[in-house]
Amino acid sequence: MSQSSPKIPGNMEEVIAEVETYMETLVTEDDEPVDNIYSDIQRRLLVEPLRSSWRPLDENGRPRKYLACTDVGVFYALRQAPIVPDVLLSMDVESPEEFWLKKHRSYFTWEYGKVPDVVIEVVSNRANREGGETGGKLRDYAVIGIPYYVVFDPGKFLSDDTLRIFKLDARRYVAYYESYFPEVELGLTLWEGSYEDSRPITWLRWRNAQGDLIATGAERATREAERAALLAEKLRELGVDPDSLSPGRE
Repeated sequence: MSQSSPKIPGNMEEVIAEVETYMETLVTEDDEPVDNIYSDIQRRLLVEPLRSSWRPLDENGRPRKYLACTDVGVFYALRQAPIVPDVLLSMDVESPEEFWLKKHRSYFTWEYGKVPDVVIEVVSNRANREGGETGGKLRDYAVIGIPYYVVFDPGKFLSDDTLRIFKLDARRYVAYYESYFPEVELGLTLWEGSYEDSRPITWLRWRNAQGDLIATGAERATREAERAALLAEKLRELGVDPDSLSPGRE
């Protein structure tokens, strides 16, 4: 396809076909790891618990769909390079069934019908001091209309603040001094602990409206095992053998 702006056909199917043909030419990933181990684990900690334990509901009590990703390009306009946040969360969108289709390999806003609701950047080194998370990206995320932008700076490379949150206000960001996002029904909190066998250090984690952490898969399994053990103990106190209640036992 020519790099000059195409004439928009009157037939919408032709427009869609032309856009999809253009999308096939895009580079959506480069397979070049450039970050450190801590940042890699931190990104997983911001996505895995949502997939394992978070089941949001809409105002009618129905399951609310969402997409949570790490290092996925956000394409917001034709012939514009994507922005690649460390973590994105987009509410009320369907996860694609065919991930290998080119139009599903990145977050194309025209495919999902909206921009993500929250993007998070994890500052990993001092090289980001100028033009990075609080420079160019701050401006770019505001221009494309991301409602909430989070900068997590555990090494305090950019400032003395470990966590900074910005909220969109008339196409520009202002400091947001809350840590809860009502439209998403999630908040963020700093947590001291061990994840994936790391030593106890400070991590950024999601929480619910009550302040409870969204559990990782391992935490959820541990809690369920503890509840099962407590129930078994109560049954034994009542003279009931819990093993006799197992499926398949007479």
